[in-house]
Amino acid sequence: MDDRAEHDEPRVPQQRRSGSAGEPAALRFDVLGPVRARRGEEQLPTGSPQQRALLAALLLREGRTATAGELIDALWGEEPPSQALAAVRTYASRLRKALDPGVLVTESGGYAVRGLGEGALDLAVAQEFASEADKARAAGDLGRARETLNRALALWDGEALAGVPGPYAEAQRVRLEEWRLGLLESRLDMDLEQGCHADAVSELTALTAAYPLRERLRELLMLALYRSGRQAEALAVYADTRRLLAEELGVDPRAGLRELQRRILQADPELAEPSAPAAEPAVVRVRPAQLPATVPDFTGRAAFVAELSEVLAAAGGGGSGGVMAVSALAGIGGVGKTTLAVHVAHQARPVFPDGQLYVDLQGAGARAAEPETVLGAFLRALGAAESAIPDSLEERAALYRSLLDGRRILVLLDNARDAAQVRPLLPGTEGCAALVTSRVRMVDLAGAHLVDLDVMSPDEALALFTRIVGEERVASEREAALDVVAACGFLPLAIRIAASRLASRRTWTVSVLAAKLADERRRLDELQAGDLAVKATFELGYGALDAAQARAFRLLGLADGPDVSLRAAAAVLDLPPEDAEDLLESLVDTSLLESAAPGRYRYHDLVRLYARACAERDEQAAGEREVAMSRLLDFYLATATGVYAIERPGERVLDHLSRGDYPGLAFADRGQALDWLFTEASGLLAAVQQTGTAGALRRAADLLLAAVDLGESGISSRQYVLAATAVVAAAQRARDPYAEGRARLMHSHILGVSGQFTESDREAGAALTLGLAAEDPVVCAQAPNQQGIIALYNGRHEEAEQHLTKALAAFRADRNTPGEASALCNLSRVHLATGRTESAVSLARQGVTIYERDDTGMALRLANGKYALGLALTSAGEITLALRTLTDALGMFQDARQQLWHGMTLFRLAELHLADHGPARAAACAEQALAVLHGIGGDWRRANVLTALGRGLHGVGQLDRARVCWQEALSVFETLGSPEAADVRTLLASAPVG
Repeated sequence: MDDRAEHDEPRVPQQRRSGSAGEPAALRFDVLGPVRARRGEEQLPTGSPQQRALLAALLLREGRTATAGELIDALWGEEPPSQALAAVRTYASRLRKALDPGVLVTESGGYAVRGLGEGALDLAVAQEFASEADKARAAGDLGRARETLNRALALWDGEALAGVPGPYAEAQRVRLEEWRLGLLESRLDMDLEQGCHADAVSELTALTAAYPLRERLRELLMLALYRSGRQAEALAVYADTRRLLAEELGVDPRAGLRELQRRILQADPELAEPSAPAAEPAVVRVRPAQLPATVPDFTGRAAFVAELSEVLAAAGGGGSGGVMAVSALAGIGGVGKTTLAVHVAHQARPVFPDGQLYVDLQGAGARAAEPETVLGAFLRALGAAESAIPDSLEERAALYRSLLDGRRILVLLDNARDAAQVRPLLPGTEGCAALVTSRVRMVDLAGAHLVDLDVMSPDEALALFTRIVGEERVASEREAALDVVAACGFLPLAIRIAASRLASRRTWTVSVLAAKLADERRRLDELQAGDLAVKATFELGYGALDAAQARAFRLLGLADGPDVSLRAAAAVLDLPPEDAEDLLESLVDTSLLESAAPGRYRYHDLVRLYARACAERDEQAAGEREVAMSRLLDFYLATATGVYAIERPGERVLDHLSRGDYPGLAFADRGQALDWLFTEASGLLAAVQQTGTAGALRRAADLLLAAVDLGESGISSRQYVLAATAVVAAAQRARDPYAEGRARLMHSHILGVSGQFTESDREAGAALTLGLAAEDPVVCAQAPNQQGIIALYNGRHEEAEQHLTKALAAFRADRNTPGEASALCNLSRVHLATGRTESAVSLARQGVTIYERDDTGMALRLANGKYALGLALTSAGEITLALRTLTDALGMFQDARQQLWHGMTLFRLAELHLADHGPARAAACAEQALAVLHGIGGDWRRANVLTALGRGLHGVGQLDRARVCWQEALSVFETLGSPEAADVRTLLASAPVG
């Protein structure tokens, strides 16, 4: 065959563009897997393996003619059969009949494939993608290059030319596989350049197990582990590689691998961060442009604009003396700090071509933004992959400063609480700058350029008023206009609200507005006193509202969530959604309410405080505030109960939940239900947390129970725990054992999810005592169930069995068949842990049978049953059935968005593969589990996964890295006092040192 077929990048026939839509479906050919021919969706017959070998040989010859002799050599090599020529002719004739006319042609005693349409051969498509990726990478567009390479790699369907015989096919298989690995290494290299090292570890672990002698993969794995904070494992990979190369080939690692080891040992800072951090996989590097829109009628402040612009220009141009510039604007609320800062920032955009970051730090509210949360958002905006964002504030701040290094970016930190909140958010290098606004003067922010912003001058205030209202209306009533801006205290926000109200009411004159403002009862006495001056501007807008608008403004401010949905607002106001929307939109028009997104609304922090003050002052009906919040709680409870019913149909808990007076939403399917639950998480849990009245406590506790998926998923666990502890405290004050027992039960459950087993056990015990006193069947069954789970985790098997037996009896007494199935599955795990494998399988099957017998869509509970059954079957040696069972559970947990159990099922699959002598697959599953469980599940679960990962790595010969995993797991187990520590010590003692 022609030696051009041996090039690194496979060459294929030139392909013409496909015809119009009216033509018959074009032919398609696959060689990156089984050799196939298709016409549209129709699979065409390609005959025997030798016939497919002939087709493959012709497809890979770039449209050139292959002689009969060349084809005979390709199919049979040096020992062809006596009738080889006749066989070639027969194969060609059959293929010609199967394919379109003119595709397989006879020429000069040979054969060729001609006239293929564009994209007709998968190899040609892969080659085109690879070429595009090279161009994108050369242009610095790593995101597009990675995406394109992934598309190329996705075209492989197993082994190239699978099942095709002959020496030519074998040679091509080797070359195509080498090319595929080269593409894969190139994409993984870009993964690391873009900061996706944590995600790459799992894939590289599997690849190094499959291709143990491929040094480039080992090098990438070392770098990925090092950047993931796993330095010891990275060095262990090198030790494993050196030993393997010496044993198998008698050589040392190549120079690049040795150099990487040296740099890791020296903690080379250039290794610590990727050269081009970017966004999530397959996303191009982002240049953030987060500044809010500047107001078109910005007026005055010329001296401040010039002063701040000069500071920013010097900083962005490198003229700030080698340090990062900080300007901090201070002033009372409503004085225009944000407006000025945004205006100046927009003017300075050319000086900061690499982008602008913005955040509202909510410093004026009760819950200021946490710096680590803000840094997470900034890191994502700068292009850091989600998996690359560390947990701690210090690590996030360090990564943030590293990503800003060498870039010219402006950071606008709006509405800051104090200097302590700001410091971690400041860039660290010359070329960047920060603008900070706050109600306090930040004298303790070292090196900051401080600007004290006062009210407008009379001329500036009048100019702003005139630009909003219109020159024609103001010109004839100049004195009245001056009275208006004076009554506003020359505060820009107050002026803007007053002018906007006047502009929207064509029948009003300026004098009418001035007369309204002259009445001091329309304004607060504290107009000149600090923060209360802002209330004067809000009072102006509030006083112009009609009765329905004012009531809506007051009541909506009572809810603690960051925003409120239209349907939740309708519940607060006790109005149909259409009427509520009209009211809310009218409040948006007055600037007293913001539209956060379609169908969602929020208050500015200070406006919310003012609205609550109005509610305390102006609500006439007795208890109207409590009734409004009760309706909101009812709405959340009714809707969350509906979600719970969809997720857990037939669950007796539903019969024991409180029923409120206000209805909830109904959902067409499970996806909509879960979307609502996770979208409303913050508002729902905030409503629980602020419940303090005795009459609402039981509903608040029941809402925790109905919304358990929020805590169990790991996504909202922290806020869930805060809500649960708030209900516990309120119930103790009210001496309500029913509410306290349920709140403690749910608190225990979420503590267990996060790996805090001692605290979880204590709360479950307290819950059970309260449940027995209140004769609550939910707590009396679920609390011992939870105690049994914790005892199982802690290795107290006899105690676990006692608790779970009690739980089983309680569930049966309550006719709670799903609960009964849960207890049976948990008992199965106790039997498994105590060597009673046969009964463990039987118990788990009983549980699954109950779930399946009551099959009304109980996917999540069935997943729990299949999880337990999969463990028992694995122990019983029924590997095939166990694999199918755990794989079913994995899909169900993913669909239910249960991240914790998604990760734990991957861990159990790793254990299964270990039992089935598949260490490479086990290591890959364990790495995936570590990634999914990042930040959730607690240290105990992570240590168990590390133990399985070490066993998988040990099985593929990566001995040193295995020891590192086991040592880390042992440290965790010893700290926790877990019995698993003894098993890990045994592994370390018996494992040879590489």
